[in-house]
Amino acid sequence: MIYRFRVILDNDTEDDIFRDLEIRETDTLEDLHNIITQSFGFDGSEMASFYLSNDAWDQGEEISLFDLSDNASARLMNETSLDSVVHEAQTKLIYVYDFLSMWTFYVELAEIVDETEGHDYPNLMFVQGQVPDTAPEKLFEADADDDLEEFEDGLDIDDYDGLDFDENWN
Repeated sequence: MIYRFRVILDNDTEDDIFRDLEIRETDTLEDLHNIITQSFGFDGSEMASFYLSNDAWDQGEEISLFDLSDNASARLMNETSLDSVVHEAQTKLIYVYDFLSMWTFYVELAEIVDETEGHDYPNLMFVQGQVPDTAPEKLFEADADDDLEEFEDGLDIDDYDGLDFDENWN
Protein backbone atom coordinates (compact mmCIF):
# COMPACT_ATOMS: atom_id res chain seq x y z
CA MET A 1 0.00 0.00 0.00
CA ILE A 2 1.00 3.61 -0.58
CA TYR A 3 0.68 6.31 2.06
CA ARG A 4 -0.12 9.81 0.85
CA PHE A 5 0.99 12.52 3.24
CA ARG A 6 0.46 16.26 3.37
CA VAL A 7 3.47 17.94 5.01
CA ILE A 8 2.74 21.51 6.14
CA LEU A 9 5.37 24.01 7.25
CA ASP A 10 4.36 25.58 10.56
CA ASN A 11 4.50 29.29 9.76
CA ASP A 12 2.63 32.37 10.87
CA THR A 13 2.17 33.86 7.42
CA GLU A 14 -0.92 33.89 5.26
CA ASP A 15 0.84 31.72 2.68
CA ASP A 16 0.26 27.99 2.87
CA ILE A 17 3.50 26.08 2.38
CA PHE A 18 3.06 22.34 1.98
CA ARG A 19 4.06 19.29 -0.01
CA ASP A 20 1.99 16.23 -0.90
CA LEU A 21 4.08 13.06 -0.88
CA GLU A 22 3.60 9.38 -1.66
CA ILE A 23 5.65 6.66 0.02
CA ARG A 24 5.34 2.92 0.59
CA GLU A 25 3.85 1.95 3.95
CA THR A 26 6.80 -0.41 4.53
CA ASP A 27 9.41 2.35 4.04
CA THR A 28 11.06 3.78 7.15
CA LEU A 29 10.69 7.14 8.84
CA GLU A 30 14.21 7.85 7.57
CA ASP A 31 12.87 7.47 4.02
CA LEU A 32 10.08 9.92 4.87
CA HIS A 33 12.65 12.29 6.42
CA ASN A 34 14.68 12.15 3.18
CA ILE A 35 11.77 13.01 0.88
CA ILE A 36 10.58 15.79 3.21
CA THR A 37 14.01 17.44 3.30
CA GLN A 38 14.45 17.08 -0.46
CA SER A 39 10.98 18.39 -1.30
CA PHE A 40 11.45 21.48 0.89
CA GLY A 41 14.98 22.15 -0.44
CA PHE A 42 17.06 21.18 2.60
CA ASP A 43 20.29 19.22 2.29
CA GLY A 44 19.24 16.72 4.98
CA SER A 45 22.46 17.02 6.99
CA GLU A 46 20.91 18.45 10.17
CA MET A 47 19.50 16.57 13.14
CA ALA A 48 15.80 15.76 12.89
CA SER A 49 13.06 13.95 14.79
CA PHE A 50 9.52 12.80 14.29
CA TYR A 51 7.06 12.95 17.17
CA LEU A 52 3.88 10.94 17.39
CA SER A 53 0.93 13.31 17.65
CA ASN A 54 -2.79 13.33 18.35
CA ASP A 55 -5.66 15.29 16.79
CA ALA A 56 -4.71 18.39 18.82
CA TRP A 57 -1.14 18.20 17.45
CA ASP A 58 0.33 17.53 20.90
CA GLN A 59 3.93 16.31 20.77
CA GLY A 60 4.29 12.68 21.86
CA GLU A 61 7.02 10.04 21.67
CA GLU A 62 10.19 11.04 19.81
CA ILE A 63 11.70 8.99 17.00
CA SER A 64 15.07 10.50 16.09
CA LEU A 65 17.45 10.36 13.16
CA PHE A 66 20.46 9.52 15.34
CA ASP A 67 20.76 7.95 18.76
CA LEU A 68 22.10 10.68 21.04
CA SER A 69 20.79 9.25 24.29
CA ASP A 70 21.96 6.75 26.88
CA ASN A 71 18.51 5.20 26.66
CA ALA A 72 18.72 1.82 24.90
CA SER A 73 15.01 1.97 24.11
CA ALA A 74 15.22 5.19 22.04
CA ARG A 75 13.51 4.71 18.68
CA LEU A 76 15.39 5.52 15.51
CA MET A 77 14.00 6.51 12.11
CA ASN A 78 15.96 3.89 10.17
CA GLU A 79 14.55 1.11 12.39
CA THR A 80 10.93 2.30 12.36
CA SER A 81 8.62 1.44 9.47
CA LEU A 82 5.88 3.89 8.59
CA ASP A 83 3.10 1.35 9.07
CA SER A 84 4.27 0.71 12.65
CA VAL A 85 3.55 4.32 13.69
CA VAL A 86 1.05 5.67 11.14
CA HIS A 87 -2.31 4.10 10.23
CA GLU A 88 -6.02 5.00 10.06
CA ALA A 89 -6.24 5.47 13.85
CA GLN A 90 -2.90 7.34 14.16
CA THR A 91 -2.56 9.78 11.25
CA LYS A 92 -0.45 12.65 12.60
CA LEU A 93 3.23 13.24 13.17
CA ILE A 94 5.22 16.35 13.99
CA TYR A 95 8.56 16.63 12.19
CA VAL A 96 11.32 18.94 13.43
CA TYR A 97 14.36 19.56 11.24
CA ASP A 98 17.52 21.41 12.35
CA PHE A 99 17.16 21.94 16.08
CA LEU A 100 19.00 25.27 15.92
CA SER A 101 16.51 26.73 13.42
CA MET A 102 13.55 24.58 14.53
CA TRP A 103 11.88 24.04 11.17
CA THR A 104 8.62 22.44 12.27
CA PHE A 105 6.21 20.54 10.05
CA TYR A 106 2.83 18.93 10.53
CA VAL A 107 2.73 15.58 8.75
CA GLU A 108 -0.67 14.01 8.20
CA LEU A 109 -1.65 10.79 6.50
CA ALA A 110 -4.27 11.89 3.99
CA GLU A 111 -4.95 8.67 2.12
CA ILE A 112 -3.93 5.04 1.73
CA VAL A 113 -4.04 3.80 -1.88
CA ASP A 114 -2.90 0.84 -3.93
CA GLU A 115 0.55 1.00 -5.48
CA THR A 116 0.48 2.13 -9.11
CA GLU A 117 2.46 -0.06 -11.50
CA GLY A 118 5.37 1.81 -13.06
CA HIS A 119 5.50 4.61 -10.45
CA ASP A 120 8.66 5.28 -8.46
CA TYR A 121 8.27 5.79 -4.74
CA PRO A 122 8.74 7.94 -2.76
CA ASN A 123 7.08 10.47 -5.01
CA LEU A 124 6.55 14.23 -4.70
CA MET A 125 2.99 14.78 -5.95
CA PHE A 126 2.29 18.47 -5.34
CA VAL A 127 4.12 21.62 -4.21
CA GLN A 128 2.43 24.70 -2.69
CA GLY A 129 4.34 27.79 -1.58
CA GLN A 130 7.96 28.88 -1.31
CA VAL A 131 10.06 28.00 1.71
CA PRO A 132 11.37 31.15 3.44
CA ASP A 133 15.12 31.69 3.82
CA THR A 134 14.92 31.31 7.59
CA ALA A 135 12.68 29.22 9.80
CA PRO A 136 9.54 30.98 11.01
CA GLU A 137 9.92 32.34 14.54
CA LYS A 138 8.19 30.33 17.22
CA LEU A 139 6.23 32.14 19.87
CA PHE A 140 6.64 30.20 23.08
CA GLU A 141 4.23 30.67 25.95
CA ALA A 142 6.76 32.62 28.03
CA ASP A 143 7.37 34.97 25.08
CA ALA A 144 3.68 35.77 24.83
CA ASP A 145 3.73 37.33 28.31
CA ASP A 146 6.14 40.25 27.99
CA ASP A 147 5.33 41.45 31.53
CA LEU A 148 7.73 39.11 33.33
CA GLU A 149 9.47 41.72 35.45
CA GLU A 150 8.27 40.02 38.63
CA PHE A 151 8.35 36.37 39.56
CA GLU A 152 5.27 34.72 41.03
CA ASP A 153 6.76 35.25 44.49
CA GLY A 154 6.79 39.02 43.90
CA LEU A 155 10.57 39.42 43.47
CA ASP A 156 11.68 41.99 40.93
CA ILE A 157 14.38 40.44 38.72
CA ASP A 158 16.08 43.82 38.31
CA ASP A 159 16.21 44.56 42.05
CA TYR A 160 19.55 43.02 43.03
CA ASP A 161 19.68 44.83 46.37
CA GLY A 162 16.49 43.13 47.51
CA LEU A 163 17.67 39.60 46.76
CA ASP A 164 19.32 39.26 50.17
CA PHE A 165 22.60 37.55 49.31
CA ASP A 166 26.24 38.45 49.80
CA GLU A 167 27.86 39.37 46.47
CA ASN A 168 31.30 38.46 47.82
CA TRP A 169 30.33 35.05 49.15
CA ASN A 170 33.55 33.30 48.12
